[in-house]
Amino acid sequence: MTPQRRSDGTDRRLLPLVGLVVFLAAVATIVSAVRLANDEPRVGPVTWLALISLVAAGFTVKVRIRIRANNHDIAWTETAIIIGLTVAPTSTVVLATGCALVLVTTLARIPAIRAAFGVGKNMLVATAAGTVLHASGWQVGEESVLATILPLSLAYLAAVLLDELVALPVIAIASGERVQELFREDWELRLAFAVGRLVVVLGTFLILRGDSRLLIAVPPLMLSLHLLYSNRVKARTEQQAWQRLARTTDALNVVDLDKVLTTAVTQAAELFSADEVEIELRDGPRAVRGTRGGIGYDGPAGDLSSVQGSAVSAPLEGHDGSADVGVLRLRFRGPVQLSEREQYTLRTFASALCTAVRNAQAYAELARVAAEHAHAATHDALTGLANRRQLLERGTEQLSTRHAEGVTALVLIDLNHFKEVNDTLGHAAGDQVLMQVADRLRAAAQAEDLVARLGGDEFAVLLRGLPAPAVAAHRAEALIGTLHQPLDVDGMRISVEASGGIAVAPASGGMPELLRRADVAMYQAKRAGQRVSTYAPTRDTADLGRLTLGGELPRAVADHEFTVNFQPIVDLASGEVTGAEALARWHHPTHGMIDPLRFLEAVERSGLLPAFAEAILDQALLAAVSWRAAGFDLPVSVNVSPRSLLDARFPGAVLARLRAHDLPPDRLVLELTETLTLSQLDVVDRVLSRLRDSGVRLALDDFGTGYSSLSLLSRIPVHELKIDRSFVTAMEGSAEAAAVIRSTLDLGRSLDLTVVAEGVESEPQRRALWELGCAAGQGHLFARPLPSGSLLAALQRGSGGRPGTLVPPLHDTGAVIRLAPGRRQPGRSRPTGLPHLPA
Repeated sequence: MTPQRRSDGTDRRLLPLVGLVVFLAAVATIVSAVRLANDEPRVGPVTWLALISLVAAGFTVKVRIRIRANNHDIAWTETAIIIGLTVAPTSTVVLATGCALVLVTTLARIPAIRAAFGVGKNMLVATAAGTVLHASGWQVGEESVLATILPLSLAYLAAVLLDELVALPVIAIASGERVQELFREDWELRLAFAVGRLVVVLGTFLILRGDSRLLIAVPPLMLSLHLLYSNRVKARTEQQAWQRLARTTDALNVVDLDKVLTTAVTQAAELFSADEVEIELRDGPRAVRGTRGGIGYDGPAGDLSSVQGSAVSAPLEGHDGSADVGVLRLRFRGPVQLSEREQYTLRTFASALCTAVRNAQAYAELARVAAEHAHAATHDALTGLANRRQLLERGTEQLSTRHAEGVTALVLIDLNHFKEVNDTLGHAAGDQVLMQVADRLRAAAQAEDLVARLGGDEFAVLLRGLPAPAVAAHRAEALIGTLHQPLDVDGMRISVEASGGIAVAPASGGMPELLRRADVAMYQAKRAGQRVSTYAPTRDTADLGRLTLGGELPRAVADHEFTVNFQPIVDLASGEVTGAEALARWHHPTHGMIDPLRFLEAVERSGLLPAFAEAILDQALLAAVSWRAAGFDLPVSVNVSPRSLLDARFPGAVLARLRAHDLPPDRLVLELTETLTLSQLDVVDRVLSRLRDSGVRLALDDFGTGYSSLSLLSRIPVHELKIDRSFVTAMEGSAEAAAVIRSTLDLGRSLDLTVVAEGVESEPQRRALWELGCAAGQGHLFARPLPSGSLLAALQRGSGGRPGTLVPPLHDTGAVIRLAPGRRQPGRSRPTGLPHLPA
């Protein structure tokens, strides 16, 4: 192998090694000349000419490969040398090798350092091979074929090994590759052709046994074998190149832009054997440079590369020339001309990289928007504090580990007379007061505390890891004490007082109960004129009432005191009823109608949940059957407790009730709460999969942002999302609420989910939701929760003489409507495959 180096700096680093090779070759030349003059028999001029021609042909006929900016030639010189040793003494072959290579390198005008290295290396190869051949006892003229095979094989092995040992370090220095990596590259191909050349040597020996003058016919034979070898190397190189290209493009299929760029740089450096790869992106602009070893530069474009030489560029664009996102550059320390195959590979790689960069940028933008919406969903827009949602989520998480982390308590803080600030100084001044209060509470809280604004002038601080319950009162006094210092608002000093309620985490009931108790304590403090009051069960009449109701639950279930009302779900455009949600009520013989918020928690704790759920489901399905019989085929939605989803018997009970009422499974929609506990999702997955596979439809209730529950959506494939009523209520005066609704609708469209807005109470809200692309809603604008028979009567009566509708349509039939982008067209809000609810 012969290296061709185009860098003078690298040539200077090679001088010591080249000098050693030349020195040893000079010694071999002197020894060979002395032996030829004194000891060894001389050969005729024809043999000399044949030897010189053979070696010259072997050196000239080469297979060239490129490693980075260096060309490396694989010649047949050692094969020619071994063949020469079969017809002439070692000293003659050594000198003939030197003469042939001096002549060839001179005529080819090869630079002196490479010519000297090539001549010296091959003379050493001839010397080593001849020495091994002589040491084996073989002599020129040996007649026995069997006695020749082993010596020639050993001589050839010595020649190949010496050639590798001398050439590979030089190539490694010239190319920057490791010797081990160069040795491993195509070793099986090199080994196969080494064996093939040995066969050529042995075959040539058999030819020359008849007449040594036939040596002149060997060069054409070597040329033929060279062509075969070159074609095999070319085919192998192209096959490996396409395989590397396929692996490289597969490796680009990641969504992280930094990983895409790192993979592209390192893989392209190896794929195209480049000294450096640079990717310059238009967005930024940003430049990334590196080698197969990793990234060396990642920063603004325009900084000069340390690799000076030639550069090959390819635009990062699609196959059709669209979406130009940047440029890919291959840098080499010397001049390089890519082959036609390499140019096509480069274009293919650049197109794949363009696609990967665009996908990663799109994913990053989606992640950024998702993070913004997720932050907005869990933080108060005015103060930046956590909001009620985050307080409930983080508090629930904390309560699940409270035994390991100490006592958990909640301080609820309400500003006294804050309304006077708004009425006197205006809402802008009120907002400044709230922001300063938030800053003071944040500064006074400890690192492990969570400070939240629940709305208006109400704040909460979740105290975590307390050593004892009594510490909560001390911490609450300190928090509220910081608020009693005057505030500076527009140059005015304003005094703000506050009242606080403290509640220690209860044994049951979770965060909602903790928040309720803190609220009870806070109002006790206000009534008593105190700064802080701690929750006392004996003074909580609401809690005593719940205990009383809890004791009456078995009788209520047995006497069928639980009833169901239905709130219709309406097509916003046409006013047509497309479904109804079942809402449980307790018709108490003494207390009258009781809201579910007062008894559902007690039902879940009592062990009566399966019986209660079956009673509610049974009434909901009976209503759906009665509506269907009257000509209104409406699905009915039923809320499901998270605890029911942990019961493996729940799907069987639901499907049994559907069969009992002869109702298709898709007429039932089970609404799941967004705060569904994920700790036991394996059980939930099995329950919901069985229900979904049976045709029952699933909805995610109280959906917050469309992004905060993406992890839940990935595990539970629902059919429907329900926008929480709080966002619908605030949408007219809050850009953030409107953005949350818009994001939820975009998510619903992208996942082909039905989206229903809850809490629609006015025509402006209805129209605004429809213009945002929401097709369905429910709320007091259409109807309050009604008994089954009342809802059926309303359906039969209809609106404006149109049975099945509750409100007039937004537009007259045949009206021409100017649609905003993304808005649904009237009459198309019910997509194929979802006949019972708008998409």
